[in-house]
Amino acid sequence: MKISASIIVLNEAKNIRELCETVAWADEIIIVDTDSTDGTAAIAAEYTDKVLNREFFGFKDKHEFADAHTTGDWIFWIDADERVTPELQQSILALKERSDLPDGFKIARRTWYMGRWIKHGGWYPDYQMRLYRKDKSYWDGIAPHQTARVDGRVETLKGELLHYTKDDLAEHHRVTGLYARLAADHMAENRKTSGPGKIFWRPVAAFVRTYILKQGFRDGTQGLIIAMFTAYGVFLRYAKIWEKDVPKESNGVDAAHDSTI
Repeated sequence: MKISASIIVLNEAKNIRELCETVAWADEIIIVDTDSTDGTAAIAAEYTDKVLNREFFGFKDKHEFADAHTTGDWIFWIDADERVTPELQQSILALKERSDLPDGFKIARRTWYMGRWIKHGGWYPDYQMRLYRKDKSYWDGIAPHQTARVDGRVETLKGELLHYTKDDLAEHHRVTGLYARLAADHMAENRKTSGPGKIFWRPVAAFVRTYILKQGFRDGTQGLIIAMFTAYGVFLRYAKIWEKDVPKESNGVDAAHDSTI
C-alpha cells in the first residue's frame, strides 16, 4: 500500500509548511500550484520534488491533474488549511497491515472558525471521503464543492482532519462570492433556472436548516454568522443565475439613462 498525498494550492505560504509536515508520513507528496506569488512553490519544494504548476480550469480539473501525477495505489487528498491529527495518522498507517481494505475511507472533519471549534450547523462531523484507491476513484459534484468518489465500499477512519478556515469575515465574504459564482455557472450550464421565489425562499430555507434544524444556534455568535453567510451564499447563487438572463444594454442612450437611476 503506497499512499500519495495529493494537494492543490494557490498562495498558501502561510499554510504550506505546516501542511507538509502534517503529511510527512505519506510515501509521496504531490503539490499542484497555480502561479502563486507568495513563495508557496518554493516552500513546498523543501518537502517534495513533485511540485507542479497548472493553469486554473476549475477545482475539479486541478484535483484530477494532481491525482493523475501520483504514483501510489492510494491517494490521500488534503487541503492546505487542514491538518492531520495524530490519531488519524495512526489509523491510516495501520491500514498497511490490513489485507481486507475497502475502496475508500471517509474521515470526520472538525472546523475552527473565528475563535472556536464549530460543533453544529452541519459543520461537524462533516465526513469527507479523503483516502481512496486511485484505480477506483473519480471526481464528481457541483462546483466548487466537487469531491473524490469511488465505485465500491467505503469505511470510516478513526481520528479527524482539523480545518482552520477563514481568517476573518472579509475572507469569508470573498470566498462566499467566489463559490456562489462557480456554483451559478455550473447550474446555468445545466439549465437550472431562478426567479423571485428561489431568490427569496432558498436563502430563508438555508438559514432555517443551518441555524435551527442543525442547531447552529448552539455555536453562539459564530453559529449565527455561519448561518447568515450560508443564506447569503444561496441568495447570491440564485441571483447570479437570474442575472445571466437580464437583457444587456443595447446602446449608449439606454446606458446613460440607466446610470442616472
